[in-house]
Amino acid sequence: MAHVVILGAGTGGMPCAYEVRERLGDEHRVTVINEHEYFQFTPSNPWVAVGWRDRESVTFEIRPHLERKGIGFFAKRCVRIDAQNNWLELEDGERIDYDYLVIATGPRLAFDEVEGAGPDLGHTESICTLEHALHAYDAYKAFLQDPGQVIIGAMPFASCFGPAYEFTFIMDADLRKRKMRDKVPMTFVTSEPYIGHLGLGGVGDSKGFLESDLRAHHVNWITNAKVTKIEPGKMFVEQFDDEGQLVKSHELEFRYSMMLPAFKGVDAVASVEGLCNPRGFVIVDSYHRNPTYKNIYAAGVAIAIPPVETTAVPTGAPKTGYMIETMVTAIVHNIADNLAGQEPTTTATWNAICLADMGDTGAAFVALPQIPPRNVAWFKKGKWVHMAKIAFEKYFIRKMKKGTSEPIYEKYILKMLGIGKLK
Repeated sequence: MAHVVILGAGTGGMPCAYEVRERLGDEHRVTVINEHEYFQFTPSNPWVAVGWRDRESVTFEIRPHLERKGIGFFAKRCVRIDAQNNWLELEDGERIDYDYLVIATGPRLAFDEVEGAGPDLGHTESICTLEHALHAYDAYKAFLQDPGQVIIGAMPFASCFGPAYEFTFIMDADLRKRKMRDKVPMTFVTSEPYIGHLGLGGVGDSKGFLESDLRAHHVNWITNAKVTKIEPGKMFVEQFDDEGQLVKSHELEFRYSMMLPAFKGVDAVASVEGLCNPRGFVIVDSYHRNPTYKNIYAAGVAIAIPPVETTAVPTGAPKTGYMIETMVTAIVHNIADNLAGQEPTTTATWNAICLADMGDTGAAFVALPQIPPRNVAWFKKGKWVHMAKIAFEKYFIRKMKKGTSEPIYEKYILKMLGIGKLK
C-alpha cells in the first residue's frame, strides 16, 4: 500500500485528492495537509473585498467532505520536508511519512520585498487570501466614509495580474452603484511593460481592450512600474522604459490601495535543497515530478515556470485554472503508472484560459499554448463572461463539496468558449 500526501487544499490540492482517490482506489492511502480547516475559493476574493461575497458563501469545512471519500486530513501547517527520508513535520511536531508527495501549497506572499507593503505590517491591502480580502473590505468600508485617491496594481515579480484588473473594475462598478465614483480618482500601477500584458506577453488584443476599458472608466495607469517603498498614504514608484532605463520617479498619494505582491515558494518547500529554484518554486520535469526527488510532484502556483519574456521590471508567468487542472490529472496518472511499475507518460497542457469579472461585464482570454507563438490567442468581453464566472464559482464549490474529479475546464469551459477538447 502506498501513501500519497497532498500538501495544500486549494483549487489544485482538493481536486488532486479526489482524483488520486478515484484513480488509485481504496487499497492506497491518501492524506491532505492544509494550514486551515476550511477551503476557500480564491477567485472570489475580489468580490469579497467590496462586500459582494461573505466568508460563508466562498468557504466550507474540508474535513467531512474528504473523510467521506476515505481521505485523511490534517489542518496543520507543514514546517519541514525531509525529502531524503520521505516525511513531513507539522507545526506541532507530528511526523507524516509518505511514498509520494504532491506539493500544491500555492505561494508565500512576498510583501517583505517592498518596504511598507501588505495588510499586516504595511499600508496596502491584498486580495490573495480570504483573510486579506476580508481585511480589504473592512478598509473599504472605512474608505467610503472618507473617499479619495485609489491605487490598484501589482508589485515587481508579481505573476498573477488578472485579479488586479478585476478588482479595479469591480471597485469602479461598486462605486458607481453607490453614486460615489466621481469622488474617487483611480490609478493602476503595474510592473507589466504595458496594459494587458498579463505576464503572458499579451493575449490577442488584450492591450487594446484593457487600455480602452480603463480609459472609458477614467482609470489612469503607470506601466513598467517598480514600487520601491510605501508609507501611510504615499507610494514611491520608479517608472522605466522598455530598455530598463529610469524615466520618472513618482510619489503617489492614496487613501486606499490594493497591490498584488510578488510570489515566492512557501518556507517549508523552499528550504529543501535541490527541490526549488532561487525563488522557492518547485522544479519539475514534463511529468510534473522533481528531477532530484522523483516521488515529489508539484502543481499550480508552487511550480517553477520561467517568464514568458524578459521585461524591464520583473514579471512572472501566471498559472491559471485550466493549467492547474491538467497538471493535477498528469500527476495522478503518473503516480498510478509508477505504482504499476511503469514509467510516467502523461504531460500537462500548459494553456492559459481565464474568466475575469469586470463588475457588470467580464473578459475571457485564451492563450494556447501559454508561451507564444500560439495556435489560439484571443481576448473577448461581454456580460456573458460576468455570468459565466458566477456560474463557475457556484459549480466549483459544489463539485468540491460533492467530491467529484470531473475535469471542469475540459467538460464545460472549453465547450462554452467554443474551443472543444484540447490534446
